[in-house]
Amino acid sequence: MPRSDDPALSVSEVNRRARQLLESGIGELWVEGELSGVSRPASGHIYFTLKDASAQLRCALFRTRARFVAAPMRDGDRVKVRGRVSLFEPRGDYQLIAEAVQAAGEGELLAALERLKQRLAAEGVFANARPLPCPPRHLLVLTSPTGAAIRDVLAVLAARWPLAQVTLIPVPVQGHESVPALIAALGLLNRQQTLDPGQDVILITRGGGSLEDLWAFNDENLARAIFHSRLPVMSAVGHEVDTTLSDLAADVRAPTPSAAAEQLVPDRHDLLRGLDSLERQLTRTTQARLNREAQRLDHLRARLRHPGEVLVRQRRMLDEVDARLSRALKRRIGEECYRLDQLQRRLSARPPRREVELAGKRLASAGARLGQAMQHGLTRQHERLAGLVRQLQAVSPLAVLGRGYAILQDDSGKVVRRAADTQPGQALTARLGEGKLKVEVKRRLK
Repeated sequence: MPRSDDPALSVSEVNRRARQLLESGIGELWVEGELSGVSRPASGHIYFTLKDASAQLRCALFRTRARFVAAPMRDGDRVKVRGRVSLFEPRGDYQLIAEAVQAAGEGELLAALERLKQRLAAEGVFANARPLPCPPRHLLVLTSPTGAAIRDVLAVLAARWPLAQVTLIPVPVQGHESVPALIAALGLLNRQQTLDPGQDVILITRGGGSLEDLWAFNDENLARAIFHSRLPVMSAVGHEVDTTLSDLAADVRAPTPSAAAEQLVPDRHDLLRGLDSLERQLTRTTQARLNREAQRLDHLRARLRHPGEVLVRQRRMLDEVDARLSRALKRRIGEECYRLDQLQRRLSARPPRREVELAGKRLASAGARLGQAMQHGLTRQHERLAGLVRQLQAVSPLAVLGRGYAILQDDSGKVVRRAADTQPGQALTARLGEGKLKVEVKRRLK
């Protein structure tokens, strides 16, 4: 026993020594238990508790290791955890620092199922999606004859579609005998389908249960048998949350046996209501059509005349048209004869030769007048042009230059008006009354 006068340790020192003892004394180990209180904060670490019937152990799976855990960690899963026992010094919490997490027991079974599911999906076993006839001509139900599933299916079919032809193929739906029986039944039905083409849909179903109860429907060989079935297959195994390999391999999946029956056949009450609506619509349409046709018949009857009456009226119209045509023809002939007579008299009064001679005289006279007018016009224009030339010369700068003046321009052609605008040595052009001179500025004078 330590004495009272021995130096006291701090809480941090005690927790540090405890952590060292735990880590060196126990080391790394595997622990199996049930997951509880799984927490995933934003840091990426995973905190959880492993428990069994009489104890529990807090665990921490840090982010660097959590990313290597393939299966999801959910409360209730049974797992095996590899790690080292340690202590979180700030709070003094005893915990297991996890390095790896594996499924244990049922968890291992589910992990194997998940691997099988991925392999079958990669092979295309879950690619069936053939449409089912609705309603089927002959429904073949593979299930237990004493289970609740067949009672639910038959009850729904009786309520929705009493005309459905159903054949029950009794098979065990759990246990070791169920898988061979289901596969054998599928093979037999596919062989019989060639003899009886009326069989067109297979329903594989059973009620809910535990994972062990439904495990037969996760068999790989059964899934492949469903995939290779020539007859379309609907699977309805378990409850809504259950999904087996048989469900995935089937052409259509239903969440429950009752839901499968509802998908397979229409509701007769809906069809009857639809038929009543169509009957009322057909009656209204037919009556409206009859009314329209009756009105059209009355209209045609009012327009209908006896053929004899029509012929008499057409003959009378023909006679009137013939008489009008004869009168019009006679009148037109008379008018044309009168017009011809008038033209002949005009031609006799004014023969063409005389008209040509008169036109020649008029042309000669017009030519003489045209020549005189042109000569007179040219004379006036010459006089006007001479006057304009005289006016232009009076105001032309060339006339000023002719009197001894000159225009100075620089190299750009700009007129130099002031001596201040030039520089000594600058070359200028002097334009005279006749010709140009190139000059150079020697100096400027005020």
